[in-house]
Amino acid sequence: MTVQSDLQQAIAASQTAVGCYATMSQATEDPQAKQMYEKMKCEVDNHLQYLEGRLDYLNQHNELN
Repeated sequence: MTVQSDLQQAIAASQTAVGCYATMSQATEDPQAKQMYEKMKCEVDNHLQYLEGRLDYLNQHNELN
């Protein structure tokens, strides 16, 4: 495995988690659970943006590409 493939796997997992939290937030009627899911979605989304930025950087600056 390469760092790039590891990042791609982490990105895919994070995208799945963002989708799951969004779905759970929409499905619940419990305001506290909704707030928790939204917060978790935002945290994972921030993590996802970081991972995507790292992958973009590697794709642009990796001489092995």
